[in-house]
Amino acid sequence: MIISSHVKLLRPHQWLKNLMLFFPPFLGGVLFQQGMFQRGAIPLASFCCASSAAYVYNDLRDREKDAHHPKKKDRPLASGAVSSHAAVFLIVLLLLLSTAFALLVSLHFLFFVWLYLLLSFLYSLKLKEIPLIDIFCISAGFLFRLEAGGEAFGLEISEWLFLSVFLLALFLSTGKRLHEKNMLGDGCGGHRPALDAYPQGFLEGTMYLTGGAVLVTYTMYVISRHSLVYTVPLCCFGLLRFMLRVKSGKGGDPTESLLHDRQLFIVGIVWTLMIGWAIYGRGGM
Repeated sequence: MIISSHVKLLRPHQWLKNLMLFFPPFLGGVLFQQGMFQRGAIPLASFCCASSAAYVYNDLRDREKDAHHPKKKDRPLASGAVSSHAAVFLIVLLLLLSTAFALLVSLHFLFFVWLYLLLSFLYSLKLKEIPLIDIFCISAGFLFRLEAGGEAFGLEISEWLFLSVFLLALFLSTGKRLHEKNMLGDGCGGHRPALDAYPQGFLEGTMYLTGGAVLVTYTMYVISRHSLVYTVPLCCFGLLRFMLRVKSGKGGDPTESLLHDRQLFIVGIVWTLMIGWAIYGRGGM
């Protein structure tokens, strides 16, 4: 029970976001070259440790608020399953491991890891309470992962891919905030002050705006790669499915949505297979 609570505190299911590190080599057509997976193992471990350190710190800061939240009250720190002292020890250990792993990659990679950590800690301290800044911080975290992946594998990130990831992250984080605001109702400000500052309809409009922008930038990214253009309908369906999920009150967390929504999961798998076949099966790039 104690071990499972500590593991839950690390939020290992959120490590799925760190697979963003493999986007540059996957889309660049070099992922399956000899030694590439081994090359990506240490960078992935570094970001998994870094992201878990950020999650533990966030839960430590919010443990009293989370104790009164309808869903977050079951988190290990909020429920008392893990002590504050144990959480502090975990944070220090994870920071040391993340830095050690990053140093094995390069100093530039360490720079991206530290930028991610700095932003994550500032986010937990204050930035998540500021409207707009909170969702832009989440988006920046994905961009740091993307750029770190380019550094780890020695690949350049194209402008359209950068914009697609940025806008997709903005879209997903807006959807998550909209779901939270709708779920918590009038008491949303007590759990997350930024939610109270968003006028009625603002988050919904922003989700629609960024969703449309994602579709445009992704289309521009794949249009120069003719074998990838057939994935645009999948992208469109995935965006609309997430919107439907948020508006139906089924959840707005991107990772949980992907893992628990059958249609989104299938779309994700099919998209990966289509991209993989276009790039590696037919030499589409």
